[in-house]
Amino acid sequence: MAKSSADDEELRRACEAAIEGTKQQVVMSIRVAKTSGIIGIAGKLSRGAMAKPRVLAISTKAKGQRTKAFLRVLKYSNGGVLEPAKLYKLKHLSKVELVTNDPSGCTFMLGFDNLRSQSVTPPQWTMRNVDDRNRLLLCILNICKDILGRLPKVVGIDVVEMALWAKENTPAITKQQANPQDGPVTSVAEEGEMTVTVERELVSQAEEEDMEALLGTYVMGIGEAEAFSERLKRELQALEAANVHAILENEPLIDEVLHGLESATNCVEDMDEWLGIFNVKLRHMREDIESIETRNNKLEMQSVNNKALIEELDRLLERLRIPSEYAACLTDGSFEEARMPQNIEACEWLTNALHGLESPKLDPSYSNMRAVKEKRAEVDKLKTTFVRRASEFLRNYFSSLVDFMMSDKSYFSQRGQLKRPDHADLRYKCRTYARLLQHLKSLDKNCLGPLRKAYCTSLNLLLRREAREFANELRSSTKASKNPIVWFEGLTGLNQSVNNADTSAASEAYAKMLTIFIPLLVDESSFFAHFMCFEVPTLLPPEGVANGNKAGDDKDDDLCIMDIDENDNKSGQNSADIEALNESLHDLLDGIQEDFFAVVDWAGKIDPMCCISMHGITERYIPGQKADAAGFVRILLDDLESRISMQFSRFVEETCHQIERNERNVRQLGVLSFIPRFATLATRMEQYIQGQSRDLVDQAYTKFVTIMFVTLDKIAQTDLKYQDIMLLENYASFQNSLYDLANVVPTLAKFYHQASESYEQACTRHINTIIYYQFERLFQFARRIEDLMYTITPEEIPFQIGLSKADLRKVVKYSLSGQVDKSISTMYKRLQKNLASEELLPSLWDKCKKEFLEKYESFVQLINKVYPTESIPSISEMRGLLASM
Repeated sequence: MAKSSADDEELRRACEAAIEGTKQQVVMSIRVAKTSGIIGIAGKLSRGAMAKPRVLAISTKAKGQRTKAFLRVLKYSNGGVLEPAKLYKLKHLSKVELVTNDPSGCTFMLGFDNLRSQSVTPPQWTMRNVDDRNRLLLCILNICKDILGRLPKVVGIDVVEMALWAKENTPAITKQQANPQDGPVTSVAEEGEMTVTVERELVSQAEEEDMEALLGTYVMGIGEAEAFSERLKRELQALEAANVHAILENEPLIDEVLHGLESATNCVEDMDEWLGIFNVKLRHMREDIESIETRNNKLEMQSVNNKALIEELDRLLERLRIPSEYAACLTDGSFEEARMPQNIEACEWLTNALHGLESPKLDPSYSNMRAVKEKRAEVDKLKTTFVRRASEFLRNYFSSLVDFMMSDKSYFSQRGQLKRPDHADLRYKCRTYARLLQHLKSLDKNCLGPLRKAYCTSLNLLLRREAREFANELRSSTKASKNPIVWFEGLTGLNQSVNNADTSAASEAYAKMLTIFIPLLVDESSFFAHFMCFEVPTLLPPEGVANGNKAGDDKDDDLCIMDIDENDNKSGQNSADIEALNESLHDLLDGIQEDFFAVVDWAGKIDPMCCISMHGITERYIPGQKADAAGFVRILLDDLESRISMQFSRFVEETCHQIERNERNVRQLGVLSFIPRFATLATRMEQYIQGQSRDLVDQAYTKFVTIMFVTLDKIAQTDLKYQDIMLLENYASFQNSLYDLANVVPTLAKFYHQASESYEQACTRHINTIIYYQFERLFQFARRIEDLMYTITPEEIPFQIGLSKADLRKVVKYSLSGQVDKSISTMYKRLQKNLASEELLPSLWDKCKKEFLEKYESFVQLINKVYPTESIPSISEMRGLLASM
């Protein structure tokens, strides 16, 4: 058998070193495995329960006359050194239990009664073999018996078997008597390599001697078990027979007992009969009591139900009661401003009363009650009467408000005084009845249609008159030229000028019209949408949209009304309400657009250039009108923009017709009149555009320039002799007059480059005509050589008819001998003769000399290739001659 760790002196010394300083003496130390899981099949640890090596050490400590016993748990540190981990006092050991899941019987648990959490499963200790387990447990039990005077509860372990094991493993015992107060007595036995330490046996010496004496009375051999069993049976039968004999000897006593039992039985039977009688009576009494209780419970329940019914009827009557003050207010009350709080209170009561008579606030079982039906009819009649009276009053009230303002001329613009419309007082008075309108909507939505119509009809008259008076006074107070400007009509010379009077006042008047009335119309639309209870988002004009208009100055424009129902603030838009709102806004503002159109037509007649600035002003307003309440204002601005575009398009078409009429005039020379006039027109248009309406102006530029170039080509084709001169002069003038604008306007830059290309082409054609006219024989000879070089070699050309060396000498003598300077002077004079623009002559003459040198250089190269032996003036000589001219 392998040596047990309990006999490991080195382990004992390591344990003593670990608890050094505690004054405790190690009695036993042994290695164990600690697990916290459940032991599974074949003694294997379940998943998650990892065995940890530990050392259990039993130690004692003498303290005065007492000795304390401890169970220490030691663990290995990282360096393999034992260190204390747990300390248990054996006086608290209450149970030693063998783990049944471990078939080897080597695993047990120690239960202590002082642990804080009894719900936590105590750790399980697994020994290497049963012998180690018995050594440890015997040591623990002996110490508990000797020192503590009691034994813990042992579960799953046969104590007798352990005692026999201890006896078998202790062949030689040397007992040392000692004082019990000095600690436990230790017995040591040695047999071979195994040493078992037993502190005391589980059975005392006296008990063991008594058992031996009892077994000694039955002296038998080891193999006489059957004889022993037979002997025990015989003794048992003899004992039973003795008991029967003793009973028979006591027969008189038994008879006396039986007589007493019979008397008692009779008494019991009499008592049972009486109890049966009493039970019947009690049962009848119980039935009577139950009947009384049942009737009592029914009466009590009926009383409770009657009380609850009376309370419910009282509540129903209270709900059905119509207060006299509210009935009087709803049927005959006044709608004056001072009485409006009472009217609103009555409306709130009426609304709550109507809702209270409908499910789910009213129980459906009450709906068919006669009283409920009558009260509902009465409340409906009150509602109908009040709605009719309130609607009639509001229609008359709207009309009277507008009539009062219409009769007072101080509300409108007058001669010499522009009056900005002010509806603050009107809105303040209307706002008094805003809550009333909301209640009317909750009572009867159909009544709002006529009210909205009446409000729109009345206010439309006021808005149209304000716009008409303002527009008339705006036109009469604006100082502007009454003569329309004609840009291209009848302009045959360059010395005629266009009236450059400042006409910006007309566009400023239009801007003022929009600045005053667009925010007003938007505010009126928003006020109307909220005032008349349309379920659309309230409009708040964004800052700066009105071109500097301080729309936020009137802080009373907001209704500042709390909604009756929270659902009125829902963000979802009702398409039916939006459609109805657009129809009502059309009734409210229809007709006012005519006054805006009149201002647009008036400004367009004064100066069509105003259309550009008016278009830009209108464009600035359009993006800000995105709310649902500004639908008609968006339509109005779109119509104004279309009207302005149509006015400007008409001006563009008329101007194009004026340009086209130039081709039917008498023969024209030099720069055509519409070329410089267009530059003036473009400059004026750029002054009006101011960064807005770029597309509108670019489209006009495209039409103007396209018709100008077409007309220029037609006029130039009437006299082919001077066609190129006219083209180059006019294209040059177009470039000179639009140079600055082309640098900033992309559309004009495109046409500038187009004119530049046409100018270069006209110059080339005109210069070539002059050069060929003066040196026709020279360059015709060169052209014949070039044509032949496609078919024959250069060496064969001198042998062709008309191209011999003699012919070459004649051509050179005629064109270049002695008369070259005169020919060049003649060429300069011809270039100067028909040119009306003297400032173009230097650049044209430079182009002419450059072109002539290029042609002459190609001629010299051609002659050197075909006639290498012939001499002609060199290129440097010709360049020097041209430079001196």
